Amino acid sequence: MSKEQSSHYDGEVFTLVDEKGNEELYKEALRFQADTNHKWYIVLYPLDEENNDEVSLQAFSFKDNEDGGDIDLLPIENDAEWEMVQEVINTFIDDDGNFNA
Repeated sequence: MSKEQSSHYDGEVFTLVDEKGNEELYKEALRFQADTNHKWYIVLYPLDEENNDEVSLQAFSFKDNEDGGDIDLLPIENDAEWEMVQEVINTFIDDDGNFNA
């Protein structure tokens, strides 16, 4: 992904809009600030996968939108950043492969 993700956040659920205008609902799995670059990151999963044994995780850097409650989701910029985010996610995965944030 090379550009900002269009989104809306209502306090519980994120509505992500893809490049074709399709909307999908996501919930927050994890939010953290990196020690190395002081950027904030958020990990989301599709709401319709909430009760599944396995879920697809989407990770973004983010900043609060100055216009209100929305959050601007930004692409993760490089491999080093992806590796750092993956390491953080892995700390929440138990021996059985379950995500426990």
